[in-house]
Amino acid sequence: MASYHLSVKTIKRSAGRSATAAAAYRVGERIECQREGRVHDYTRKQGIEETFILAPKDAPDWATDRSRLWNEVEVSETRRNSVTAREWELALPSEISAEDRSQITRDFAQELVSRYGVAVDVAIHAPHREGDQRNHHAHVLTSTRKLEAGGFTAKTRVLDSAKTGGVEIEQMRSLWAELQNRALERVGEVERVDHRSLEAQREAALERGDQLSAEELDRDPELKLGPAANSMERRAKAMAERQGREYVPVTERGAIVHAARQARAAFREMRERLDIARETYGIEREAGQGRVSAGLAALRAATAKDRDRDRNPDDFRERLARVVDRSREQDDTPKPEGRNYARERLKEIMEKDAGRDGQAAVHKLDGHSEYDLGEDNRREARKPSVNERLKDVLNKPREKLEIESERDQEKEQEVEKDRDIDRDPGLSH
Repeated sequence: MASYHLSVKTIKRSAGRSATAAAAYRVGERIECQREGRVHDYTRKQGIEETFILAPKDAPDWATDRSRLWNEVEVSETRRNSVTAREWELALPSEISAEDRSQITRDFAQELVSRYGVAVDVAIHAPHREGDQRNHHAHVLTSTRKLEAGGFTAKTRVLDSAKTGGVEIEQMRSLWAELQNRALERVGEVERVDHRSLEAQREAALERGDQLSAEELDRDPELKLGPAANSMERRAKAMAERQGREYVPVTERGAIVHAARQARAAFREMRERLDIARETYGIEREAGQGRVSAGLAALRAATAKDRDRDRNPDDFRERLARVVDRSREQDDTPKPEGRNYARERLKEIMEKDAGRDGQAAVHKLDGHSEYDLGEDNRREARKPSVNERLKDVLNKPREKLEIESERDQEKEQEVEKDRDIDRDPGLSH
């Protein structure tokens, strides 16, 4: 399932970091930092799928030279506690192709260039070989100053200000969600990502009357594992896969995250089956099937969960035919047109389990009145209802009721006599 992640971090000198080192590490290259007199060599780093640099149209030619670009960034910052670069970390959908992942990352980076006038250095990373193989991600490193024809100029204070920074980042988060959802839609994926908080998503679900989604969103955000716990859990997963056993978390944080993910997966499974059942029932009813037959088909479809991603109605009806045993390919026996084999199977079960009562139920299932069964069969097949018995009592003549009442009193007296005989005189009651 596609998941959303976008985080923004700063590269600060006060934390002992430099833009040259950050860039070299993310792109897996060798960069010599002229300000520090150090060489940052990460050419042995693996898992880097693609790197590229984007800059404003009027930027100098050296902007495409990575080593020159980030050394110029360091030169432009003179304070000891300067923020030299800003990193946007993006999670990329595994459901789309590498080309699509590259394109949406490029589109996001280009928006940063156009919106803030900064230089952007992008590195797209593959999943870690020992981790989750869906963890495609990108590191987008930007300058904190505008890049113009003469070099780096003013700071991008709009991202630093407490009043405007949060708004700007929220808009970029929305853009990143939109880019991913467009890509997912192009490849026919049903899942979508959402950049909003869980509380905001839940409120929106309640407003549109989607109680099931609101229940799913009524949870705490997932706990962050942290580098150490994440490394331990990755090794535990890899060990479990090699030994062919189920993965068991080895840290307390890992156990909490694993349990939360399993609960969400179970909820999604339940919701998907419910959607299948609803869709199946609607299609069967539109095809002229009765409620029982449509319900039976919906139950089987939800159990089988046999649905393709293209959601083509014609293909879906073919799958439904296989689910309810109406497909000709599953049985070589000739089947006359117009027969409903799901209904006939249901009749067999009802007749076998319920005898004459089952026959009456089947007769009603076919749309007939129970009185069409015939006088003899009707008497044996059904018992009088409560209303019919009440009417029978009310319509009886008074004399007959008095006689029956006297008979009931005589029976009660006989029962009392029998009880007196059975009692032991020596016992206290």
